Amino acid sequence: MTSAFKQTGILLLALLVVASLSGYMLHVKFAGINQTVNNLNARIKAWWLMAGVLFSALVLGPYATIMVFAFSSLMALREFLTLTPTGKSDYWPLVITFYVALPVQYWLLGIQWYGMFSIFIPVYVFALVSAASALSQDTEDFLSRNARILFAAMVCIYGVSHAPALLMLTIPGFEGHSAQLLFFFTFIVQISDVMQYLFGKLFGKHALAPRLSPAKTWEGLLGGGVATMLIGAGLHFITPFDAFTAAGLTLLIVVCGALGGLVMSAVKRSLGAKDWGTSIAGHGGYMDRLDSLSFAAPVFFHVVRWLWTL
Repeated sequence: MTSAFKQTGILLLALLVVASLSGYMLHVKFAGINQTVNNLNARIKAWWLMAGVLFSALVLGPYATIMVFAFSSLMALREFLTLTPTGKSDYWPLVITFYVALPVQYWLLGIQWYGMFSIFIPVYVFALVSAASALSQDTEDFLSRNARILFAAMVCIYGVSHAPALLMLTIPGFEGHSAQLLFFFTFIVQISDVMQYLFGKLFGKHALAPRLSPAKTWEGLLGGGVATMLIGAGLHFITPFDAFTAAGLTLLIVVCGALGGLVMSAVKRSLGAKDWGTSIAGHGGYMDRLDSLSFAAPVFFHVVRWLWTL
């Protein structure tokens, strides 16, 4: 573990301690009756667990990290397809998605076969799932049923898998430190959600997309985005980027993550659901935590790969 990574771990620990103390003081001040404060404290407790799991996996090595993200993909996929209507004729498409697409995608990541990793789901799984759907000979709502399963595979498996894919990048002058880049990315995704939530609660007046997510505001997005960019610039020392570049990439993550959150909110609303699940206290389900990441990860991965490794 490098000194920069250790410093980041200490900083993360300090942030969690400060957040926990702040949450406790707010809980005492409002005598535990403020729902926003209670929700914030539930989120803070979950952040301890999520940060501990991710940091431990990164310390243990790439295979442990890949397993953590593979499990997260599995849980997100399960939540997505539990809420999404499927029938008996969808049996084989679901089998392919759960027992072929997911394990093979992460296996390709583990052996660092970039070429197949990048096209396996959008090319081969697309064809397999579509063919399996057609061979069921059930034409009722065929396009919608098939599209729902393929959308789930793209978001929950393909999108999420691009986060640990950062481990396969070899950036000149940054060899052996790809775990720090993954930590930077996941931390920025999560702290962006936190900053947008806080700025929205404190200053939010103008809804960003009221029909999709009434709680999200322009003030939250802009204020939280700027705050996250400053944090990203401050963490440049654990990345191969200078402070200005780190801030620019942070902006890219914020924008892609915000769009991903809106897309997944639209999906939830169309299914009549508020959250994807209840697996993570204060956060909903796995998909509620991975919605931003699943859209930002492929963009961040390929931008970094194109500009710094090719």
